[in-house]
Parts: sequence; structure tokens; C-alpha cells
Amino acid sequence: MISISHKAKQFLVLLIKLLIVGGAFYFIYNQLANNDKLDWEKFIIIFQKNQSIAGISFILLLSILNRFFEILKWQNLVSYLHKISLAEATKQVLGALTAGLFTPNGVGEYAGKALFFKKSKTKKIVFLNLICNGIQMILSIVFGTIGLWILGYRFWVIVILCLGFALWILGFGFKKFKIKGYSIEKLIHKINEIPKSIHQKNIFLAVCRYLSFSHQYYFLFLAFDVHLPYITMMTSIASVYFLASSMPTFQFLDFAVKGSIAVYFFGILGVNEWIVVFISTLMWLLNVVLPVIIGSYYVINFKTKIAQ
Repeated sequence: MISISHKAKQFLVLLIKLLIVGGAFYFIYNQLANNDKLDWEKFIIIFQKNQSIAGISFILLLSILNRFFEILKWQNLVSYLHKISLAEATKQVLGALTAGLFTPNGVGEYAGKALFFKKSKTKKIVFLNLICNGIQMILSIVFGTIGLWILGYRFWVIVILCLGFALWILGFGFKKFKIKGYSIEKLIHKINEIPKSIHQKNIFLAVCRYLSFSHQYYFLFLAFDVHLPYITMMTSIASVYFLASSMPTFQFLDFAVKGSIAVYFFGILGVNEWIVVFISTLMWLLNVVLPVIIGSYYVINFKTKIAQ
């Protein structure tokens, strides 16, 4: 077995950190520099027309609340194993977000959070992260399905409901079927092991998070002089998030996926394409790029057991 010296291990860890942070910033720059649909001149004109310290502060507050609720969700779920401080939860969430930026559907986020814990707890941390992300996905499905129904896409809603029912029947029929020692029955048992109070708080925080970023989307449209009925706007936003979350993608391409779907829905409502693309990009900048910049600090200063 090949032995690696302590200094070599330290250098390897530093190299991985730099690759993660460097890769994150490269992907961010690449997406902004090569997007020919972003008309910054038009943005500056509208910004100068509607600029308001109170308005900008409110939009930034919603971004802070978005991540804050996610951090509280993680702190709450990890309390099942042991209590962690808000500062520690922040470090884990933002550091993992940076690590998962250029992995499919943020898979790297699971590994990123696991690195903050002992190796013996890796499976439990991955499981808790699955619950953390799972509840957000369920809310996107619920609100998105309601949104599609209100917007008149009732045939597709019926298809979605039938598919969901079929999957539920299939899952119930094969709940004892095992893959590498895991089964649906075992998964349900593990979920039920977590106290109901933790689940209830997780759902509440997930709803708060959903309301914060969906309304941020809404208020950005108002800032760009798009004035449509509240219900029409919110159901369209819910539909966009539902369909976007159903597609396999990368975090750094998140705004492109949401943007393309949003262009379709809001285009039907008569909203200019460039406005939709700009708002989707701003949502990405405020809710992904800014947290990744902060998370980069935690990645650089992260100390593994190897490095310590």
C-alpha cells in the first residue's frame, strides 16, 4: 500500500479546495459573460428609474431569509444526531452549496456536508440531507401542481396525479424489495425514527423558505414594471419552480433552466423575454452566487481530519 506523507496530503487537500472554489467562480463568470440575452443597458435604465434603497434592501432581505431558513432546516435536522450552533450550520450549508455548484442536481452538496462529520455518521448525514431537500421538492410539486391547475393545464395535472398515484401503488407493492440492503419499508422506518417535532419544524421552515424565494421572484417582476394579477404571477412562478426542479441539471445552470421555462409561461402572459431572463439571472445571482461567494471562504478554511 502506497503511503502519502503528511505534507503531500496537506497539498492535495489545498489543491482540491482551490479547484472547487476556482471552478465555482469560473462557471459563474462563464454563464454571465456568454449570455447574449442579458441586456445590461436596459437593466441600468430600469434600475435608475425604479431604484430605491428600501426596495433593494427588501429584495436582499428575501435572499438572506431564503438561505437563513435553509440553515435553520439543517440545524433542526442535525439536532436528531447532536446539536450544532447556527454558525456551524451556516458553515456546513454554504460550504456544501459551493461544493455542489457544478455537480448534477447538487449531488456534491451531500458529500460536502458529510465531510463536516465523522466518517461513521456519513450515511446518517446523507439521509438527513435527503429529507432536507426532499421536503422542498414535495412543496414545489404541491404548489406547482396547484399552479398548473389554476393556469388551465388541467390535462397535465391529471397526468401528474395519475403518475404519482401509480408510483405510490408501485412503491407500496415493492416496499420490502431490497437494493443493496435498502428498501422503501426501511426508508419509512428510518424517517419515523426522527421525532415528529423535528419533522413539523422542518415542514414549517421549508414553507417559509418557499414563500421567501417565490415572493422575491414576484417583487422583482414588480420592480421591472410587470404588473399582472397576484394569483396569475404566483401560480406561474410555482409552475416554473415545479417544472425546473423536475429536470436534472447543475446549480450553475439553474438560472438558464428556470429562465427558459419562465420565458414560456410569462411569454404567454405578454412579458418581454429579456425581462424574464434578467429576473431569472438576478434570482440566481442573489440566491446562488452570493451564498457561493461566502461558502468559498468556508471551503478554503475547511480542515479535514487528514489535514489536522
